[in-house]
Amino acid sequence: MIPAQFDYVRPDSLAGACQALAADEDAKVLAGGQSLMPLLRLRLAYPSQLVDIGRLPELKGVHDRGDHVFIGAMATHDEVLRSHVVNADCPLVALATSTVADPAIRHRGTFGGSLAHADPAADLPAVVLALEGVFVARSAEGEREIPAAEFFVDYLESALRPGEILVGVRIPKLGPGWGFHYEKFRRTAQAWAVVGVAAAVRRANGSIAEARIGMSNMGPTPMRARATESALRDAELGDQVRQACEQAAADTSPTSDLHAQADYRRHLARVLTHRAVRAATGSP
Repeated sequence: MIPAQFDYVRPDSLAGACQALAADEDAKVLAGGQSLMPLLRLRLAYPSQLVDIGRLPELKGVHDRGDHVFIGAMATHDEVLRSHVVNADCPLVALATSTVADPAIRHRGTFGGSLAHADPAADLPAVVLALEGVFVARSAEGEREIPAAEFFVDYLESALRPGEILVGVRIPKLGPGWGFHYEKFRRTAQAWAVVGVAAAVRRANGSIAEARIGMSNMGPTPMRARATESALRDAELGDQVRQACEQAAADTSPTSDLHAQADYRRHLARVLTHRAVRAATGSP
């Protein structure tokens, strides 16, 4: 289909982009376009204006900020994947990014665009949720921070307010003792996750001291497997881990669709969580 008619502007500064959005409540931000363009073609989105932020230097790059890594909203998936800082200090982000679509999409799609789109089947929202990242948004009224636990509101709905632009995301460095893994079940190599599981696990004295687990496509938003996280605390490797991971689907609300029934997604959540936790702890 052909998109509905809209105006197009390309501001030369972040302040200009914020002003353009403030002046038109029906405007949409255009970043890499990998999520927005299909919505326009299907006429599921009807913006009066597209505000192109693709060339704003304030939104680009990956930066080492001491206790955290700041990933600019306009950093492409390929840039994130190739970043030495990300691979060294946020390996879970790199692991998940390597599974996003295909190389062509990764060269065009952006880190911030994927998160702001708030699709629960996407890989990165569950990862940032598990790592307890912080979103930085800017508008004509100023800047504010949004914890990942508050950012994803509903299906394709984030906490970004009208007129706000996602500037980037702060990913805390978890430091030594942590292991990471991302497990994803998909129909084809480039497909969305039927279910995805991001695991960050810290071991101490032969047992699990702390675990953070984010899940994709198990509800209208990415979710934390809180019951499993609690059950894994002080668990010894082996049967205790398996039993804890049996609770991974607790308090989830997966949908049934052409790709999988809800009960199959719950089964996948349990299996993939067990695999991800074992891999994160280095278990065979």
